[in-house]
Amino acid sequence: MALTAKQRRFVAEYLLDLNATQAAIRAGYSKNRASEIGYQLLQKPDITSAIQEAMKQRSERTRSDADYVVRRLEEIDQMDLLDIVNDDLTLRPLSQWPKAWRQYLSGFDLAEMFEGKGDSRAAVGILKKIKWPDKVKNLELLGRHHGVFTDKFEHSGPGGGPIPTMPTMIELVAPGESTD
Repeated sequence: MALTAKQRRFVAEYLLDLNATQAAIRAGYSKNRASEIGYQLLQKPDITSAIQEAMKQRSERTRSDADYVVRRLEEIDQMDLLDIVNDDLTLRPLSQWPKAWRQYLSGFDLAEMFEGKGDSRAAVGILKKIKWPDKVKNLELLGRHHGVFTDKFEHSGPGGGPIPTMPTMIELVAPGESTD
C-alpha cells in the first residue's frame, strides 16, 4: 500500500535522528499524541520497509554503513603516538603523519613562548599541544558493536524457559461489607 504524504514525511524526518516522537511532530502529527503515533507508525510494515529502503539508499549515496563505521573505529584504535612523534618527543612534519592522525585529531594548539618584557622580549620556543581521540570511548563503541558489553538483562525461568507466574484472585469488597 502506498504511503500518504504525511507518512512519507515521517519517514524522512525519522531518518534525521531515529526519534519516532520527534519525527511525528516534525511530520505534522499532533504533539499531544506524537509518542503514541510515532510508535504506531513504526509498527506498520509499509513504513518500516520505506525506512529501511531510505537507509539503504543513504548508505549507497554516502558510501557509509556499519562496516564503514567499524573500520574507522578500528583505525582510531590503531593510532600510535610513535606515528607522529620522534624519539626526542619533537613532532614529525605534518606531511609525514598517517592519514588517521590527520583526520581524527581532536585538537591542536600552538603557543609561542617568550622571555623578557617589552622590547627585550625574545621568542624561546613554541608550545605544541595535541589532543587525540578518546581511546576508551572508542573501545567502548567497538565493544558495543561486537556485543562485549550488555546494557540490558534478560531473565528466564528454569531451563531457560519463561518465568512461571501464579494467578492471583482479588476479591473486591464494598465499604462496610464483611469478607467472612
